Amino acid sequence: MAIENLNEFLAGYFQSHHCQLLSNKNGILQVQLTEEMDRALMNRPFYWHYIKKMGREGEPKQLTFITNPDKREEQGEWIHFGSPRLQQILRHLKQNEKYTKLFQRVDPHVNTPMYPWLVVNLKISYKGKQKKEEIFSLGLQMVTGEMRAEMMNTLRTIPLQQTISDYCYTISPIIRLNSGYKRMEAVIDNYIENQTHEWAKASLLAMKEDIDTLKHFYVEQTDIETETMEKEIAEIEERYRPVISYEVINGGMFYLSKV
Repeated sequence: MAIENLNEFLAGYFQSHHCQLLSNKNGILQVQLTEEMDRALMNRPFYWHYIKKMGREGEPKQLTFITNPDKREEQGEWIHFGSPRLQQILRHLKQNEKYTKLFQRVDPHVNTPMYPWLVVNLKISYKGKQKKEEIFSLGLQMVTGEMRAEMMNTLRTIPLQQTISDYCYTISPIIRLNSGYKRMEAVIDNYIENQTHEWAKASLLAMKEDIDTLKHFYVEQTDIETETMEKEIAEIEERYRPVISYEVINGGMFYLSKV
């Protein structure tokens, strides 16, 4: 259910922002950025200020992303869950595209119903001795209650626009928005609960070992040393204690003919 194919996620992200995919083979994705995406991702404000002051068009960067572990030594940027570049992309989505409303583009000759889908992209974060993240894309049909995973992959195959096509009409949702989101939360909660969480057990074991080692050095403590030890124990617990959280990256209501 989680987005395991990071290459597809990135390809969809850049295509949705009108960037040209120059190449996409074997987990190596080469992208030509637009000016807008260069400004968003490349941190070159002085370059763009100078170019615009000179009255020139500017040259957005080309980026090569490597998601295939077997190709890490190839020329390009190795990107993975937890990497700074992916965090930057997720922040960009969260800050600039929190919510959207789109319609499937169709060319019908008869009246065509458009069904409401609530689509939410979420990030699950696992924090302990090691950190891990997963991205989920869920879609809920707000009339029938059908739930779909990897919904963004489905949407990438569907032409979308901001206005409804001629001869089309929307079907009113039966499921309320808040109720729909709670159904998605239940799916995520169930997914988390059904994992083995060996990583959490390893984190707790490492935490105990570090605390036991620390206490060994404070066998006979003064009051000041006791305060210092307690502070260091709290820091160890903060670093190792297993925590699972999830948050919405972005989402929206998509009106689609039957998919």
